[in-house]
Amino acid sequence: MIWDPLRKKSVHRTPEEEVRQWFISVLHEGMKVPEHMMMSEVAFRHGQMDYRADIVVYDRSARPLMVVECKRPEVVLDQAVVDQALRYNRELDVAYIVVTNGMKTFMFERKEAGFDFVVKAPTWEEMLCRR
Repeated sequence: MIWDPLRKKSVHRTPEEEVRQWFISVLHEGMKVPEHMMMSEVAFRHGQMDYRADIVVYDRSARPLMVVECKRPEVVLDQAVVDQALRYNRELDVAYIVVTNGMKTFMFERKEAGFDFVVKAPTWEEMLCRR
C-alpha cells in the first residue's frame, strides 16, 4: 500500500500509482501547488464517455488548471498518450497538460494556436498569472 495525500487514504501500490504519487510530490514540493488545490483519480464525463484523470490541479476559483496523465515507467510517452490527455482537456479546458511515466515528463501550455512544449515547469503562482 502507498499513501495518497490527496485522497487521504492508502491505495494499492502499482507502478502507475508510484508514478502518480511521485508526481504529486513534484507538484507540491517543486511547483509549489498546495495539496488542497489538487485531486487524484478525478472522474468526469464527456459526451457519452466516462473518463478518469490521474491528477487535476485547480486554480483559486476551483477551475481545472492542469491535467496530468501518469503511466507505468515502461510505457512509451507517444502521441497516443498525449492524445489521451488532450481528450480529457475537451471537458476540463485546462491551461496545462502533463504526461509522465516517472522516467520522462512532458509538459504543454495552451497558446493561441494550441499547446506548446514547456521547457521549465512554472510554479503554481506563475501558472495562475499566465491563465
